[in-house]
Amino acid sequence: MGALPVLSTSLPAPSLPLLRSTLVDLAVLAAHLALYPTGIVQERPLPAPPADGSAARLPTEGRAHPPVLLLHGFIDNRSVFVLLRRSLHRHGWRHVEALNYSPLTCDLRRAAELLGRHVEELCARTGHGRVDVVGHSLGGLIARYYVQRRGGDARVRTLVTLGTPHSGTRVAPLMSAHPLVRQMRPGSAVFAELARPAPHCRTRFVAFWSEADQVMVPATTARVDHPDLEAVNVRIAGVGHLTLPVNATVAAGVRAALASPGAHHSSRQAISVA
Repeated sequence: MGALPVLSTSLPAPSLPLLRSTLVDLAVLAAHLALYPTGIVQERPLPAPPADGSAARLPTEGRAHPPVLLLHGFIDNRSVFVLLRRSLHRHGWRHVEALNYSPLTCDLRRAAELLGRHVEELCARTGHGRVDVVGHSLGGLIARYYVQRRGGDARVRTLVTLGTPHSGTRVAPLMSAHPLVRQMRPGSAVFAELARPAPHCRTRFVAFWSEADQVMVPATTARVDHPDLEAVNVRIAGVGHLTLPVNATVAAGVRAALASPGAHHSSRQAISVA
């Protein structure tokens, strides 16, 4: 959800850390606006990496990673991931792609269908049976809907979400005229569907959230809280909503999540990162 952080005038003056994170978010927004035009056009699919492993590898690459698909937030595009995808490439991920969904999209379910078609095409093109997905804000919610409600758990090994409203956000009420924003409100039909049982879901969830994220109201809505889902919630200190996809600490956490062999752990994990 690529929205500008909103400070309520009814709250006390922001603390220094919150003020600092807001200023960083504004700087990130300015830089992202400059990059935004570069990501408007859908990127051309990349060919599968050579099967003989002739491409150069970094010393940190110990095995072939599944393809990674990046999914942006509301009123945004793939340019938001320029630093994250560079980080993944530098650390051994050889196949990273980003999907743009139309800014005219008015239904999260239809965006999930588009994601499903793209995942199937990606698997067919690369020869991998499963992929990993990283979604920022609304992108993470679209991916979660695909996994839980459209059978996407058969294809998505790990879903990493960055500042995603897993139980709805109350930010910017005036934007509720947009159907997608209404679907991101607490109590929407989308969240009623996501609250249903999801037995034997095969996807592992890693949700990054921050108390400095002023687009997630409350901030803890960016945590995954479902009894049937294997989820790790990672608290990142002092990182605003727009900064999550470009923050070095978050990028390191994303790499760690994607490098995990995916062994099943407790479905209730919480990690804090300073």
